[in-house]
Amino acid sequence: MLRVPLSTTRVRPSFALATAAALAALLVAGPAGAQWRNLPNNVPVGPDGKPNMSAPTPRTASGKPDLTGIYTPNYRYFQNLAADLGIENVPMTSGAQKIHAARATGLLGYDEPDAHCLPQGVPKVNQAPVPFKIVQTDTLVVLVYEAFNLWRQVHLDGREFAEDLNPSWMGFSKGRWEGDTLVVETRGLNGKQWLDHNGLPASDKLVVIERFRRPTIGELEIEYTINDPTYYTRPWTTTVKARYTTGTELFEFICNENEKSRAHMGPNIK
Repeated sequence: MLRVPLSTTRVRPSFALATAAALAALLVAGPAGAQWRNLPNNVPVGPDGKPNMSAPTPRTASGKPDLTGIYTPNYRYFQNLAADLGIENVPMTSGAQKIHAARATGLLGYDEPDAHCLPQGVPKVNQAPVPFKIVQTDTLVVLVYEAFNLWRQVHLDGREFAEDLNPSWMGFSKGRWEGDTLVVETRGLNGKQWLDHNGLPASDKLVVIERFRRPTIGELEIEYTINDPTYYTRPWTTTVKARYTTGTELFEFICNENEKSRAHMGPNIK
């Protein structure tokens, strides 16, 4: 699948509407072989001759579930992180409710950071509607995002957070295994990101716990616990899903190169 800038070709309608400006710069169908030949396919074939996405989860030499691979997020969670939970069940403070309502309706001049080619932040970057890749070793997991060419490091070597972290868009992440679940804690976020496209707010007090599970070879589940006392009266949890994707690779995505979409986006585009 070839993804090219909006300034030079058409985009899929759902993606163009989904991202207030910059993230609309990506998708158009094209031959995967235009970039690579003989892409490996690590999915076993079922009796019908088709890839068996329900096959057992692969494991590393150390016996842990192998999360390595390219995944395509489910768009519904980019739009609304609490799509399955129900927005009415998100324990927002009154201040958060006002911010969320204004952002979701496009009022008060709110502009999500993506519209200015700024990073989506954690956890929103996991839901950006383009693929991401997980690279796994015993001591380090790296997440590489096609969206804005972003990346994260999850350290599994026992290190601890410093007391005074430098605020950043992607934060600092450490992880550990609990059985077959990779538990990732992210701190040091700068409070400028939105949690989703509809505008759930976040502050610099945000701590995100992600629990990565791969029930089958074709599925990835990420359970989030959002802890931000500035905007939420208690921690809250929701789960998103992504699918293992074959026959493609990540592509370069330079958001602010010849970007022409924002001028054509109205204030109420969602």
